[in-house]
Amino acid sequence: MATFDLPEHLIQSLTVVLEQLHQSLPAARQQTDFSAPAFKWQDKQLKSIYQPRAMQLDDLKGIERQKASILQNTEQFLKGLPANDILLTGSRGTGKSSIVRSLLTRYQHQGLRLIEIERDDLSDLPEIQQLIQGRPEKYIVYCDDLAFNAEDENYRSLKSVLDGSLQSGASNFIIYATSNRRHLLPEFMHENTPVTRVDVPQYTELHPQEAIEEKISLSDRFGLWLSFYPMDQALYLEIAEHYLKKEQMPFSEEARSEALRWCQARGQRSGRAAYQFSKHWIGSKKLRAL
Repeated sequence: MATFDLPEHLIQSLTVVLEQLHQSLPAARQQTDFSAPAFKWQDKQLKSIYQPRAMQLDDLKGIERQKASILQNTEQFLKGLPANDILLTGSRGTGKSSIVRSLLTRYQHQGLRLIEIERDDLSDLPEIQQLIQGRPEKYIVYCDDLAFNAEDENYRSLKSVLDGSLQSGASNFIIYATSNRRHLLPEFMHENTPVTRVDVPQYTELHPQEAIEEKISLSDRFGLWLSFYPMDQALYLEIAEHYLKKEQMPFSEEARSEALRWCQARGQRSGRAAYQFSKHWIGSKKLRAL
């Protein structure tokens, strides 16, 4: 059999071409390990999270009404009863994300699973539905800090899924999303301005009200809205004291004064700021005791 000796430069060129081809090919999809309690949708795959951070509902203060609503809806979902997709909106640091994550801590042993997805991957929602179709577990697909800019088309994928996601007992898929905005798409002043000047490009929309309806309709697809509000000083201090007492540390006058300085430096009173203060205070005291 005849053999051919290729020139060295040709071998190098072929090697470069093969490496580029390998990099351009999609990565092989790994088999999903459904024994995990939580997942992250990344690179078109469900990445298992075996030890998600445990969040406790009892640590969330001042949002009892919101907790009662989301617990009832989630229990309906787990029992195969009709349930709504939920949009949680309001001030930052008030417990929107924590309340969703705490559901996994409470209901994991009842078959609840959590899938976290980024806003830019919402067009993959139908793929996620296919992957978990027929699974015995119940899945909350969770999108944090949901909002869209004027040019973003991903919201159409979310609208499509929400339109078809009326929970009927046969479904194992529901969407919970958090946002600092009640309306998830930006609205502009000119969209609410009467159409009187046809010579100006931004006023050439013949049916401006329909454009507005298109933008606010996404929020309407969520059957349940939960609003979260800024907290007062008393509630902020109560949360800080709660976290210190969990570590058997007194909420002294010194700790109280430092907690107030902590929130003033951040320009907000919130559960997140109280928790961050508690970590700083507890850690510094324990460090000094070493």
